[in-house]
Amino acid sequence: MRMIIVGAGALGLLYGARLAEAGMEVVILTRSEEQATLLRKEGIRLTKRDGAQSRVSVQASTIDSYVPDALRQEDWIWLCVKQVHLSEHLLRQLGRLTAAGCSVLALQNGIGHLDLLGKVCPKEQLNAAITTVGAMRIDDHSVHHTGSGAIMFGSWPKNEEKASKPQKMLLKALIGAGIEGKLSNEMENVVYRKLLINAVINPLTGIFGVRNGELSADPSRLRWMKALHEESERILIHAGMTKDADSWDQLLHICEATAGNQSSMLRDVLAGRTTEIHWISGGIVSLAKKMQVPAPMNEAVLTLIQTLQTN
Repeated sequence: MRMIIVGAGALGLLYGARLAEAGMEVVILTRSEEQATLLRKEGIRLTKRDGAQSRVSVQASTIDSYVPDALRQEDWIWLCVKQVHLSEHLLRQLGRLTAAGCSVLALQNGIGHLDLLGKVCPKEQLNAAITTVGAMRIDDHSVHHTGSGAIMFGSWPKNEEKASKPQKMLLKALIGAGIEGKLSNEMENVVYRKLLINAVINPLTGIFGVRNGELSADPSRLRWMKALHEESERILIHAGMTKDADSWDQLLHICEATAGNQSSMLRDVLAGRTTEIHWISGGIVSLAKKMQVPAPMNEAVLTLIQTLQTN
C-alpha cells in the first residue's frame, strides 16, 4: 500500500513520518521543488511527544511533476492542504491521480471542500476525515508531535454498504503505525461536530491572540465562547447534526487538553496568512442563510477575522 500525501504542512509531515517509520511506502507531494528536494535529501525530522527525535526517509516530489508508476486501488491519497489551497489546478491534479482507482482521504477543516472534491473524485473513492492529533511544523522538513489524538474517516456521501477493502486496509495500516484510527458511517455528523469545535476555538483565539487554554480562563472570553457555541450548535442541529448534551463540556475539555497550543487560525493571523475563516465561520453563516435562521455571532467573528487578515 502506498500513501501519497498531498501537502507538507504539520499534518502531512507528521502522518508521513509516522507511516514511513512503520515501514510503509510514503510519497510527499509539495508545492515547491525546493521543499521536495529538501525532503528527499534530509527526510522528515520528527520530534515525538516525549522529546525523542528521529529522521525518517520519504519519497518527495511536487504534485505537478509527480508521475506515479502503476497506482493501485489499495493506494491512498491523503489530502493535507488547507481549503484555501484547493485551487482548480490542484483539483485537476487530484482527478488525474484518482483515475487509477485509489481512494482520497480529505482532512480539511470546515465545510464545502467535499462538494468540490466530489466533482473530480468518484464518490466510492472519496472519504471525509477528521483528526484530533496535535502537530506543529518547525520548518520545511521538521515537525513536532504535540498532542495525541485519533483520525476518524468514512465514505462521503454516506454509504450504507459495508466497509470497502481499501478502507479496511487503511484502518489496519493506521493501527500498525500506532495511529488511533476509527472507521465511521456517520461522517456528516462527525464533520459537523468538528466544525462546532473549530467555529468556537479558532476564530476567538485569532481575535484575542491567545492560546487555547487562555480562551476559557478569562470570564469575558468565556462568555464569547458560550454565545458562539450556543448559536453554532443550534444552526448545525438545524442542518442535521445530532444533539449532544455534553458538547459544551467537551469543548472546555479540548481547550484544557490543548492549553498550550496555538490554533491554526491564530498562527495564520500572526503570520499574515489567509485563514480558513471562510470555510469555518463562513460555512456556518452559509448554512444559516440557506435555512433562513440568524447567525449574528458567526457573522461577527467572520468579519473580525477578515479585517485582521487585511491589516
